[in-house]
Amino acid sequence: MEINELLTLERTLCVDSELSKKRALEMISELAASQCPELPQHELFESLMAREKMGSTGIGKGIALPHGRLNRLDRPLAVLLKSDSPIEFDAVDQKPVDLLFALFVPEQQHQEFLSMLATVAEKLSQKELCRAMRKASDNQHLYQVITA
Repeated sequence: MEINELLTLERTLCVDSELSKKRALEMISELAASQCPELPQHELFESLMAREKMGSTGIGKGIALPHGRLNRLDRPLAVLLKSDSPIEFDAVDQKPVDLLFALFVPEQQHQEFLSMLATVAEKLSQKELCRAMRKASDNQHLYQVITA
């Protein structure tokens, strides 16, 4: 599955204010809920927080891949958030994150979920791509960079 099959411009966000980890996950949940009215924001947020309680999804190098699995979701979707101010995220390298690529997937799509997570992680391992994402000044530019 390609990034542009998961992510839309409407679920891509550049943030210039300081955020806590919790607030970043709330914003991600709010953005996803605005595009999926069948899913309440609190369910999306709770799915992300439940996963974070098992261990941080901060994978290092300023990147986090928060994710949640939901029974009522019928298709996978993603939200991308870039923060101008790094966020303390308890990442594996103990460094703050500024790129958060969140995935929400149907509960029953375990294999597909693992494949999507691998695709996103591989894409975000590209240093030049991450550098370009960090330089993006608005949502449109950020979306164009990640989906190119």
